[in-house]
Amino acid sequence: MTAPRLLNKISLITGSAQGIGLATALKFAAEGATVIVCDIKQAGVDEAVAQCRALGATAEGFVMDVTQRAMIDEVVARVKAQFGRIDVLVNNAGITQDARLQKMTLEQFDRVIDVNLRGVFHCSQAVADIMVAQGSGVILNASSVVGIYGNFGQTNYAATKFGVIGFTKTWSRELGPKGVRVNAVAPGFITTPMVAAMPEKVLKELEAKVPLKRLGKPEEIANVYAFLASDEASYINGAVIEVSGGMSL
Repeated sequence: MTAPRLLNKISLITGSAQGIGLATALKFAAEGATVIVCDIKQAGVDEAVAQCRALGATAEGFVMDVTQRAMIDEVVARVKAQFGRIDVLVNNAGITQDARLQKMTLEQFDRVIDVNLRGVFHCSQAVADIMVAQGSGVILNASSVVGIYGNFGQTNYAATKFGVIGFTKTWSRELGPKGVRVNAVAPGFITTPMVAAMPEKVLKELEAKVPLKRLGKPEEIANVYAFLASDEASYINGAVIEVSGGMSL
């Protein structure tokens, strides 16, 4: 039997009460990590923590809005005080507010930028000093195939996911010499609550575009995050790994 890949790694995961974030929290828990669940609703946080603990993991939960820097700084300080370190940050929290360019409101644009781009900046900056001081750490950013190829009706979302790739490439250069690896994952269309809200006809069209002829499962993204967070990925830095069933081929 192989040893857990993330044994005792203190891992903070944003947006981890549902979808890919929850799947990632549970995968990390199964791999021996200490899981710090962060999301915006207390009930969701509590449920995710309970599920992680049911797998035998040490888990703590915090209500945290990635657009609120003071809240992030407080959570990071509390985690550092309790556990002495932070080994992994998964910047998973994200939203969509879709509209074509001509129809998109400034509120829709700003809200998605605030959560998906500024939120990733806030969380990463909040942990960077800790990781540099301990001489090790992993920051994993949620991009998207939309952040590589664009998508109709997603000006704001595509911009943030392109931007996250820019963060990843830049931080991997800045933090790599300090022992901190930074990578991004670019999922295709995954069966999350966000995607499930799409019309059935649209989902069928999406499936038809994928060589594997199906949408991805949250666990399939979580598996990649777990690998990248582990020492098995010790020489992977600045990468953007597309996990899309080949939909961009």
